[in-house]
Amino acid sequence: MSAYLISMATYVGFFMILAIALNLQWGMTGMVNFGIAGFYALGAYSSGLLTVKAGWPVGFAMPAAAVVGIAAGALVALLSIRLREDFLAIVTLGFGELIRLIALNEDEITEGPRGLKIDARPFADMFDRTTYPIVYLAMVLAVVALAFFIAERIRRSPMGRSLRAIREDDVVAEVLGKNVLRHRVQVFAIGAGFMGAAGALYAHYVQNISPEVFMPMVAIFIWMSVIVGGAGNNWGLLLGAGIVMAILEGSRFMGDFIDFLDAEKLSAIRVILIGVLLIIILRVRPRGLMPEPRFRYGRSPGGGSSTADAQS
Repeated sequence: MSAYLISMATYVGFFMILAIALNLQWGMTGMVNFGIAGFYALGAYSSGLLTVKAGWPVGFAMPAAAVVGIAAGALVALLSIRLREDFLAIVTLGFGELIRLIALNEDEITEGPRGLKIDARPFADMFDRTTYPIVYLAMVLAVVALAFFIAERIRRSPMGRSLRAIREDDVVAEVLGKNVLRHRVQVFAIGAGFMGAAGALYAHYVQNISPEVFMPMVAIFIWMSVIVGGAGNNWGLLLGAGIVMAILEGSRFMGDFIDFLDAEKLSAIRVILIGVLLIIILRVRPRGLMPEPRFRYGRSPGGGSSTADAQS
């Protein structure tokens, strides 16, 4: 049971990194990204192919996967910079499907539906089979902490205020002198880099990746994590990712207690439970369990607020 909990915690770590990335792009900047699975897959296959086909050490391949994600994110942002909201969502969804279909059909490179077997694992020779899952979990949590630190620094910085201004009204932000294009490309690239890093961690953890893993449903789960936790609040994302993963994994055991639930029905019920949770959260807590914090720009000498609350 302890091994299962360690594995579950590791997957929660992957979700947390992806949720932090989406929060940068959408929660703080308002850029809709439904291609999360594509950047996730790009990082996984980049790191896997560099170690399997090119013979790179895993210590170089995993950071390289993040760099590939950054480059792909910047390219997608530049190509779709004039698009907003639903149009941008369609472009990113198409990008995700493009990456998945390339991985599915390029048998000579990615092994297609058979799956790419990856033997390389970081620090594998230094620990035994019992200890290694804990070490890998610690490494994943370290990446979560790094992504969280970077995202928090951005949120609290002048750049974070510019991103929120762009989210609320990009025309006004541009009139006030903010470089909207540069900020959007930067933040989308940083978020895509996080997604690529999460994909690399996933690939070397499971050691066999196939295109069927990177379906659009992955993006739906990450969006649910952000909405449940609270868009704009990095602490809330950690909570949201944990709750979504707990429901996904915990509902696996329902088949042991309910006889008529076969694998197909159980899979559908798991998604339904997430949907019900989302509806309840949106009804009771529209801004999520941990909403984006607010702050006051200034206070009057008498201690009262001199300005209205603004989102932080």
